Order: sequence, then structure tokens, then C-alpha cells
Amino acid sequence: MFVLEKINREEALRYLGYRGNEPDKKTLDIIDECEAELLRAASPKYLYKRFDRLEFENGCVAVSDIGLRLCGESVSNHIKGCGGVVLMCATLSAGADRLIRQYQAADMTKAVITDALASAAIEQVCNAVDEEINELYPQEYKTWRFSPGYGDLTLDIQGDLLRVLDAQRKIGLTLAQSGMLIPTKSVTAIIGISKTELSRQRTGCAGCSMRHNCKFRKTGERCV
Repeated sequence: MFVLEKINREEALRYLGYRGNEPDKKTLDIIDECEAELLRAASPKYLYKRFDRLEFENGCVAVSDIGLRLCGESVSNHIKGCGGVVLMCATLSAGADRLIRQYQAADMTKAVITDALASAAIEQVCNAVDEEINELYPQEYKTWRFSPGYGDLTLDIQGDLLRVLDAQRKIGLTLAQSGMLIPTKSVTAIIGISKTELSRQRTGCAGCSMRHNCKFRKTGERCV
């Protein structure tokens, strides 16, 4: 079980629109209060599963073991050359959503700040999944997380990803009729795995040996 002890303040400030500027003390105090409340309310959970039978055909990647088709030029190019994929999902759980709704009814400043903190928090959970997968398959190369909605991979595929991972039963993550994930502070993603080196543009931060000391990540930026 992943325990979230502290939220990446720089990332949260980036979501709030602070780039190189420090909020005033009053705002920082509110951020501290919201962070403490969110840490109490959130219950981060995640799932992932690896599949190693891929077929590339007609602009789609078929994950043959489970009959899943990932269609679109963007995702096909992203997974090109990979021998397998990891399908993953992560959520802050319903408590985070409830807290944001409570603030929306009572204090919009806190609602906006808590929403930004939650966005930073779910990114931290996903980064923890990246690290776990890197440790599990240390001799293989991984792409960065590719989520439905990126490029031409439609959001419609999210239901299939949740079904394959049994996400509703295991971590309470489901899909509304609108296509929105419930709880909303949740992510689904696909990570390609290859036995041969991938281009830097596809590996991103997860595959970089400097990821723990990167000056770009400290400011919420990326080098590619």
C-alpha cells in the first residue's frame, strides 16, 4: 500500500499558476491547511498488470492475451518496438473528491488549492508506480505513461482498461456514463516495455538515470 506523507509543493504551485513566484504567507498558510486535510482524506491506491503478447496491425496495437485493441497513430508509435505493455491505474480514492466538493460549497479558494494539491498528489502516486515497475523489471526499458486522451487514443478505452485490471472491485475505480473516471483524481495509463533501448522522447523521466536529481523536475518542467 502506498502511503502519501507529503505533497510535492512545487508541482502543486505549478498547477496553481505560480511559476518562479512565491505565494504570500497567507496563501502558504492556506496551502498548509489544505494539504493536511487532503492527506487525511486521501487513500491512494493503484493497480498494474503486464502483458507480453502484442500485435501491431492497421494502426492499432492488439494486446492479444486479453483481446484489447489500442487504436491510434500516437499510441502505436509510442509502443512501437516494445514487446509488452503494463496497464495501470491509480486513484486518490473517494475521500479526496468529497473534500474538494465540501470546499466548493464553502470556500472556493480552498477548493482551488485542494484541487491543485490533489493533482500533484495523484502524479506522485503514478510516479511511485513507475518506480515500482522499474524495480520489478530492471533490465528492460520502459516508455513514459501514455494515458487515454493523449494524441488520438480516445477516452473510450478507459472502460476496457478498468475492466482488465478489475479496478472497480479492487480499488473502487469506475467510469461514469460521461466517460469521466470516478473518483475524479484518478489516472489510467499504458507503459511500453522493451528489451532494446528506446528513444529519449518515449522513455521520459521514468527511464532516465538522473530522474532523482533532475533540476527540471524540481521546477515542474521536463527536458524533452
